[in-house]
Amino acid sequence: MTNRVDQPRPLDLVGNPIHVSGIATGFEATLEYRIGDGHHEVTGTFTAGGGSGELGQFHVAVDVHQAPFQLDRLLVQVFEARARDGGEVNAVTVPVIYGPRIVPGYYGYREHRVVKGDTLSALAKTYYGDAALYSRIVRANPAQITDPDKIVPGQVFRIPIGS
Repeated sequence: MTNRVDQPRPLDLVGNPIHVSGIATGFEATLEYRIGDGHHEVTGTFTAGGGSGELGQFHVAVDVHQAPFQLDRLLVQVFEARARDGGEVNAVTVPVIYGPRIVPGYYGYREHRVVKGDTLSALAKTYYGDAALYSRIVRANPAQITDPDKIVPGQVFRIPIGS
């Protein structure tokens, strides 16, 4: 079995710390993680299982608050470093959306089900007090919103909330 990341899920809206969990195995039960935006990254190690071939649960809370990420899309990667040369094996990559890059003081999100007559600018006015901030909603929902001028009733948007 290869390693598996159960949290976060692809395109989850995450904050700090970023919680990474799943099932894995590694050489001498050691695995590595990397969280980055292509410009900056946070790395570390953790243990899972009893050694190569033995799977175990893992959970790591990765503090990324000091990382100077430039993008709100991050890659969470979990992998085993090959014993003989340090190469990466059994790698799992999960793309996520980093809420603190979208909303200052990010601590979570609300869900809003689109109804007839909703517009992104009206939602931004309701939730942020400024219609021009609709891009926050777009950035938090890349799988849902491909064209900001075309939203449809029934869609459920994550509305990032900050302090």
